[in-house]
Amino acid sequence: MSILNNGEGKLPDQLSSYWLKSTKPPSFPSIENDLQVDVVIVGGGITGITTAYLLVKEGFQVAVIEASTIFNGTTGHTTAKVTAQHGLIYDEFIQHFGEEKARLYYEANKEAAEHIAELIHLHGIDCDFKKEDAYVYTNSNDSIQKLKNEYEAYKRLGIEGEYVDSLPLDIGNIKGAVVMKNQAQFHPLHYLTQLVDFIKESGGEIYEQSVATHMDISEKPIVHLRNGAKITAQHVISASHFPFHDNRGYFARLHPKRSYVVAAKPEKSFPGGMYINAETPTRSIRSVNVEGEEVLLFSGDGHKTGQGEPEKEHYEALEKFAKDEFGAKEILYRWSAQDLVTDDKVPYIGCSNEDDKRVLVATGFRKWGMTTSMVAAQLMKDILIGKANRYKDLFAPSRFTADPGLKTMVKENVNVATNLISGKLNRPDKEIKDVKEGEGAVVSIKGGRAGAFKKMDGQLFIVDTTCTHMGCEINWNSADQTWDCPCHGSRFSVEGEVIEGPAERPLKRIDPDSIDYTTS
Repeated sequence: MSILNNGEGKLPDQLSSYWLKSTKPPSFPSIENDLQVDVVIVGGGITGITTAYLLVKEGFQVAVIEASTIFNGTTGHTTAKVTAQHGLIYDEFIQHFGEEKARLYYEANKEAAEHIAELIHLHGIDCDFKKEDAYVYTNSNDSIQKLKNEYEAYKRLGIEGEYVDSLPLDIGNIKGAVVMKNQAQFHPLHYLTQLVDFIKESGGEIYEQSVATHMDISEKPIVHLRNGAKITAQHVISASHFPFHDNRGYFARLHPKRSYVVAAKPEKSFPGGMYINAETPTRSIRSVNVEGEEVLLFSGDGHKTGQGEPEKEHYEALEKFAKDEFGAKEILYRWSAQDLVTDDKVPYIGCSNEDDKRVLVATGFRKWGMTTSMVAAQLMKDILIGKANRYKDLFAPSRFTADPGLKTMVKENVNVATNLISGKLNRPDKEIKDVKEGEGAVVSIKGGRAGAFKKMDGQLFIVDTTCTHMGCEINWNSADQTWDCPCHGSRFSVEGEVIEGPAERPLKRIDPDSIDYTTS
C-alpha cells in the first residue's frame, strides 16, 4: 500500500497512531497570564503526567504545560511494552558498570512495572493491561552467543527468565531466544487519561499549546513562554523529551533515533508474548485489541534522525515483514516515533545540577519509556520530598562514564561534524519547478540551498534549510513530511515550525513570490 498525501500538507489518517486515534483525552486551555506554583512540569507525556500524579498526591501545587496537546509526542507513538527487558542490555551493563549497577537498573524498571500495575488496580483502569512473557530472539547463528551471555547475566542479576531454542511464535528459522517472564503490555493513553482525571480532581493544573522557550534561574526559577506569560515555581521539571533548558550541553550527550510502527491484521493466529530480535534492522512484535479484533504491531527499522533517507522505505520494510511472516493483507495504521539515547545508554533522571532541586530533568529513555517514565516520576518525587532513593546515583544527569560514554561521545560528535560539513558542501540538483504536488525536496535557488514542499493544490512552502539550533543543513523526511536535522535531531513542519528540539526557533520562511524563477 502506498503512502499518500491528503492535499493539506499533512499525513493521511492511515499514517497515524492507533493509541491517539482510539483515545479522546480532555482538552486544556493555554496559559494566558502569569502563574505561580510549587512545581511546573514541562511536557505532557507519560513522564510529565505520571510525575504530576505522584506530586499532587504529596500535596504539591503542580502545573503541567505542553507545547502542543497532551500525549501527542513520543508517548502517543510508543509500542507500549511494560517491561524491564530493554533489548540485550544486561550483559553489556555488567561489563561496563559492574554487577551492582546492572542489578539496580533491572530492579528500578521491575519495580516501575509493578507500580504501574498497582495504579491500574487501584483506580480500576480499563487499559487492556495484560501480562506477557518478553522474548529477545535471533534467526542468526552470529547472535546465539550474545543471547546466551544475556541469559547468564539474567542468572547473575536474579532475573526471572530462561534461554530457549524455540518460540511460541512461528517466525523464520529461530536459533534461540532469551525470555523474561511476567512482563506486560497495555493501552498507554487509556491508562494516562485516568491519571489526568485524578490530577484535575486533586487541584493540579494542565495547559496545552503553551510553549516554554527559556528559563531564568534565580532563587525561584521562572519559565518564560512564547506568548510572554511567565511561570514562577519552587521547582521546574523538564519532561519534554529534549530538555527545553539546555544548561548542561545535553545536545552533545543525547543522540536522536527514529523508529517506525505498522499495525496489521495477521492471517495466522498469534500465541501471545512480546518479541524483539537481537539484530538490526529491529523487528519488534506485540498484539493489540482493535475493536474486538487481534491486530499486531510491527515496529523497528530505526535510524539516526535525519539520516534515514528515503524514510518511507522503513514503513515499506515493516509492511513486507508483516506480509511475509504473518500473511498480513491490510495495514490499519502507520506511525513513527523519536527518542533520545545517552552516551552510556542509561537515562538522565534527577537534578540537572548536582543536588540543586530547583531544576530536574528526565530524558534519554532509549525507546523504553513505559517503565522508565515511572522510574523517573518516583525518583524525582523522592528528590523533592527529601526521601532517599537508591537509584539516584545510577541515573544522575551529572554523571560521566568513561567506558562507553567517551567512545560514544567521540563517535557521535564525529558523525555530527561529518553531517555539518557534508550538508554545507552538498548542492542539490533539483529546482523548484521539479517539485511535484505532495512532494518535498531540497532545491537550488540561485546557487543556494532551500527546502520546498508543494501541497496537492499547488500551494508552495519554501524554507531556509539551515537548522536554527547549530546551523546544520536539514533533510526532507518523505515518510512524515517533515524537515529533519541529521546533527542533533531537531524536526520542523513544512511551514518551518519546530516539532522536536533542541531547536527553539522556526526555520526562516522564504516567500515564493519573491523568487525570480528565471534565474533560480
